[in-house]
Amino acid sequence: MELLDIYDEQGNFLGSEERAIVHRDALWHKTIHCWLYDKFGNVFFQIRKDSNTLYTTASGHLQKGESIPEGFEREIFEEIGINIDANDATLVAVVPFVMDKPLKDGSVFRDRAFANVYVDLYEGNYQDFKFDETEVDGLVLVNAEETLRLFINGSGSVMGKIIREGAVIEKEIYFQDFLVNAHETALSKYGDILKKIIELSQV
Repeated sequence: MELLDIYDEQGNFLGSEERAIVHRDALWHKTIHCWLYDKFGNVFFQIRKDSNTLYTTASGHLQKGESIPEGFEREIFEEIGINIDANDATLVAVVPFVMDKPLKDGSVFRDRAFANVYVDLYEGNYQDFKFDETEVDGLVLVNAEETLRLFINGSGSVMGKIIREGAVIEKEIYFQDFLVNAHETALSKYGDILKKIIELSQV
């Protein structure tokens, strides 16, 4: 049974509850969005197994009693198999996220999350990645500046590297490959993250 800490809309701690109940009853909780980038200003997007779209490097719920650095390190290790020191990560924003998604069984997945968005420099080898095969189909490495321009334009493509265990392949990555929910735009969802990576890469 997975337990999550829950909060009111102002972020005041209320206690803990089962994950299924959190999403059934639209209870506020915390998530961690982990983004890795390299010293050349390139950013790692995860290829989601369930949708074949590009999303955070790794992300997930903060568990009961778990700190943000602990959650950052755990999600990175679970999804892409590397150990990092989250104390080096830089906060981009804490973003309130609201979404009600009808499911096939007729129920509604009700998400109310404070998304803690962090970026961290990765200087290791691509060969070190070990992907969670149930969730992740590899990573895509794209240039942050080029991708930001792509999102501003709202169409087009950039060249990227697809990283899977034992292989790196250059490929054209299209605007529609990125995960964007119905109530979002790619620029609103990813723009601040890319801007922060561009800023940090130029220091």
